[in-house]
Amino acid sequence: MSIATITTAPATRSAEADRIATALTAGRTTTSTAVPAVAPVVAAAPAAPAAPAAPRLRSVPEGTEARGFVLYVGLDEAKALADGSSLGQVVQALKDLAAQIAPASETYAAVALAPAGAGGRDIDVVRLALQEPAALARHRDTEESHTGELDRAHAGVVIDLSRKRLALDNTAVSLTFKEFELLQYLVLREGRTVDRAELIGALWNPEDEEAAPNERTIDVHIRRLRAKLDRYEDIVRTVRGVGYRFDRHADVTIRYASAPSPDLF
Repeated sequence: MSIATITTAPATRSAEADRIATALTAGRTTTSTAVPAVAPVVAAAPAAPAAPAAPRLRSVPEGTEARGFVLYVGLDEAKALADGSSLGQVVQALKDLAAQIAPASETYAAVALAPAGAGGRDIDVVRLALQEPAALARHRDTEESHTGELDRAHAGVVIDLSRKRLALDNTAVSLTFKEFELLQYLVLREGRTVDRAELIGALWNPEDEEAAPNERTIDVHIRRLRAKLDRYEDIVRTVRGVGYRFDRHADVTIRYASAPSPDLF
């Protein structure tokens, strides 16, 4: 009796233990004893990294306010083409991005032109051509050290695109802003006849307060410019029925310095 009890009791407990283990494994319990539910432990998600703070403007002098910014991009057509793009596409993409980020923004693009093979870093050419103050300051000392010698060395016509100056026989000639823009536009397209419509489209921004001229107004501007060129007026030629062309003579010197002034994109 006692032997039977000793031999059967462990077997009974073993079968019960097996049933409980099986029930727990299957997600249920076959005993009358309640098994407390254990809440699943959820690991806390790592905290999202803080968004980088927006770059702050440098201190703005008292009495002034920021009204916009300039982004200089050094890139020539060959490099843009190698990247599968063009200067026009890059400009338009940046304009579109500005409109997307800040719909109230207004954009204006200008391209910096340099003589073929002028050399130098693209970004330096752009900054100097677009009259960036720091670039101008660095360039001024070198430029001024040679100005006296250059002015004495060149009679005839000197067209200084980098400083927007015109001199005839070492005498400075006063041009209006628009007159110099006209001269510059023709100089940078030396030998090509430019029609009046192109001049209007390139030099008068439709968004400017100044009303765009008609073709007759262009003729007036050119006539005033040629009058100021005096005996050298033939460098700006009239192509009847078409437009105007710049022809360089032996007594005409064009100074680009490190880069010429900008032209509308």
